[in-house]
Amino acid sequence: YNKPTQEGLYQHFKRIASEVSMPFIVYNVPGRTGVNLLPATVARLNKDIKDVIGIKEATGDLNQVSQVLEYCGPDFQVLSGDDFTVLPLLSVGGCGVISVVSNILPDKMSGMCAAWFAGDLPTAQKLHFELAPFSRMMFLETNPIPAKTSLALMGRIKLELRLPLVPMSPANAESLRAFLAGKGLI
Repeated sequence: YNKPTQEGLYQHFKRIASEVSMPFIVYNVPGRTGVNLLPATVARLNKDIKDVIGIKEATGDLNQVSQVLEYCGPDFQVLSGDDFTVLPLLSVGGCGVISVVSNILPDKMSGMCAAWFAGDLPTAQKLHFELAPFSRMMFLETNPIPAKTSLALMGRIKLELRLPLVPMSPANAESLRAFLAGKGLI
């Protein structure tokens, strides 16, 4: 375990860029890493490393997203890494999502984004609110456990988890099963 400084994060991504010859995005998920990749550091990465072309932003903080876009400019790709904030993130200039819920409902998530980009805010909002309960269910326990459990219940995969991930608690698994059944997915 470690909890790097902003300089440590910068040097980490700089090293990655020196070892690969392709554009890449950085992933900011402080809920998992214990450290937030701050907008000033993202801007420095964008300025100094041509292959850093975007970020998967999973802070849920629209002020931070706005700062990243302000500092990096409109060509910097900001993707939502938090299904709860996709539509709000798009509204401040984000360009898409790397989604957990899209494993379960890819058509609805891509449809919401397509509606937004087509200027159809009512449809985007409708899909946002349809997806919201799925977003909550996908985080009953640590991701990807609920997503994999859902896919297994839907008959799409065999449920396989690697330690330290373990199957959902019986109560949460039953809540998820009942939810999916109620939505006609199993």
